[in-house]
Amino acid sequence: MLPTIESLAAALAAGRTSSVELTTAALARATDPAGEGARVFTRIDADRAMALAQASDLLRERGLARSPIDGLPVSVKDLFDIAGQTTCAGSVVLSDAAPAARNAAVVDRLLAAGAVIVGRTNMTEFAYSGLGINPHHGTPRNPWDRGAGRIPGGSSSGAAVSVTDAMAVAAVGTDTGGSVRIPSALCGLAGFKPTARRIPMAGTLPLSTALDSIGPLAASVRCCEIMDALLAGEAVPQRAATDLVDARLAVPTDVVLNDLDDAVASAFDAACRILTAAGARLRRIAIPEFSALPAIHRRGNLTAAEAWAWHRSLIDTKASAYDPRVVSRIKLGANMTAADLIDLVAARQRWIAAVQARMTAFDALLMPTVPQLAPRIDALVQDEDAYFRANGLMLRNPTLINFLDGCALTLPCQQPGAAPVGLMLAGVGGQDRHILALGLAIESALGSAP
Repeated sequence: MLPTIESLAAALAAGRTSSVELTTAALARATDPAGEGARVFTRIDADRAMALAQASDLLRERGLARSPIDGLPVSVKDLFDIAGQTTCAGSVVLSDAAPAARNAAVVDRLLAAGAVIVGRTNMTEFAYSGLGINPHHGTPRNPWDRGAGRIPGGSSSGAAVSVTDAMAVAAVGTDTGGSVRIPSALCGLAGFKPTARRIPMAGTLPLSTALDSIGPLAASVRCCEIMDALLAGEAVPQRAATDLVDARLAVPTDVVLNDLDDAVASAFDAACRILTAAGARLRRIAIPEFSALPAIHRRGNLTAAEAWAWHRSLIDTKASAYDPRVVSRIKLGANMTAADLIDLVAARQRWIAAVQARMTAFDALLMPTVPQLAPRIDALVQDEDAYFRANGLMLRNPTLINFLDGCALTLPCQQPGAAPVGLMLAGVGGQDRHILALGLAIESALGSAP
């Protein structure tokens, strides 16, 4: 079982370990040639990490602990600016770009909280896929069935594996259509996609400014709650004693339960039975707006439109340096007109209002995070159709919540020793603390709390 932020913070406070010891161990795993580190990180900052760890230990000796993550190794996705470094976003296209002049806002918040940033994590190039496959830097292998070489999920692929392989206690990723929740679900972690406006995007390379959000991947819901508060610049909430009695959870019958493989369907059904026995009131409801989304996107989507606007000049000169499966999707945005985009933005607002109206009688939506177990990397690399089919399935459920401008948590719901399956709990925008509190209760009921 992975250590949690609170367990390690307690060990540091009691003097049972030090930040230098924790950081040394994390870096040893990250640089182990027999491990996944070479595929997990695009850059490891060993000297800087050790300096941060030493500073944390000195401050702790003088009675100062800046936050629950003070002295703990943390990884950040290769989308966040770090002063003096080039932000490459998992690509080689930007390798000759100027180094960042200042840190991203979330990097400054992590440093202020005392986090020891061990390095930048690998990702799907420019965050544009839910699979985590990267032809430039390699693809980190999922910790489940590692010998078979399964995808970690994306786009925050290295982020997830940095935590599962104890190279970091927690990771910070981005989520535009599921890029925090998908790898968390496939790798057996908790992951939280906040309401986008809560956490500043300054200094973060965008995919879609209308949909991008920043969130944590970690060992537990409480770890995500702590990280989320620090990233949002809020006080870390006290651990709440909650239960599920009379919690109203809606299970949508449209779209999200389609094409479940047997393992996902079985784990989800078992989780629903456990939550019902714990006192939650589950009800299946129709949300036909979910089925209407393809029609809304018939002339294109927000991600393609905004990605094309950002990348078009680079594609003019460096198209051959892109991952072909990424650049082909970005180019779809070139076909959208200004009128198409204006229509889409208006349709989104109507869609959000309609879905929110259906959710008013419930505390949250409950659904499988993704409908399938992690497929093998080689099967998707070798087969274009299989790649895009798997990508669509992985993104399908999570992206509904991004389009809703909502917040969502994924947590493991499989039986011990079984393949990882994620359970997603989602709410409308602004319900972040409520969703995390419910998630703590669900985690406890499922017996998955560390």
